[in-house]
Amino acid sequence: MAGERNRIITIANQKGGVGKTTTAINLATALAAIGERVLIIDLDPQGNASTGLGIDRRNRKLSSYDLMVGQAGVAETALETAVPNLFIVPSTMDLLGVEMEISQQNDRVFKLKKALSSPEAVSFSYILLDCPPSFNLLTMNAMAAAHSVLVPLQCEFFALEGLSQLLETVNQVRGTVNPQLDIQGIVLTMFDARNNLAQQVVNDVRTHLGEKVYHTLIPRNVRVSEAPSYGKPAILYDLKCAGSQAYLQLASEVIQRERQRLAA
Repeated sequence: MAGERNRIITIANQKGGVGKTTTAINLATALAAIGERVLIIDLDPQGNASTGLGIDRRNRKLSSYDLMVGQAGVAETALETAVPNLFIVPSTMDLLGVEMEISQQNDRVFKLKKALSSPEAVSFSYILLDCPPSFNLLTMNAMAAAHSVLVPLQCEFFALEGLSQLLETVNQVRGTVNPQLDIQGIVLTMFDARNNLAQQVVNDVRTHLGEKVYHTLIPRNVRVSEAPSYGKPAILYDLKCAGSQAYLQLASEVIQRERQRLAA
């Protein structure tokens, strides 16, 4: 399962509130549920992915900060979650100081890549990197370390504008620090079928990006919004709700794309 199967996926969008963390948590849970060994690395100082998986702040003795500055490896920082096969390197507010601490170092954009080359990291079949809602040194490290980028995109008026900026960023990273980086896919989130504008956004994104856009639409769903306050992925909180079922479908699409990539 390691080696060629080991895949590092950055979940990124410089816009906040588009469902990045919700997607990271529930996609990881769905992958773990079918037997994949999955690690989330929480790279957002707010630590929402850690909280959403029930990791109490008092238990975050070591975090992604320690991973980034080289004070601890994946073996020491990864914590078990309530989901079998799913682990997380939690985040703390210490991450706010990472940029200042490593900005003068020559290998500053490769800190995470180095940390994820360890045998403990390679033992995971999927590593999902949950990025902050900005393009900073943390996001740059995530893109330098990843094989591909998964982009959650909210079904709203300015979605395409923000997406073009992100795709340009991916091109810049590919041209400078990570030539292998590609777009794993665009996942449309917070879809409301009653809203004509939402359907127009879906049509526009599919027209512009074609097969890069997943077929699965993640709907607006109250149960998905409630789940993090209980420290659970939506899939554990309410498996049968529309949001949970959509994330299970998304996981199937992600795996199918990985199989196609391996067969190519």
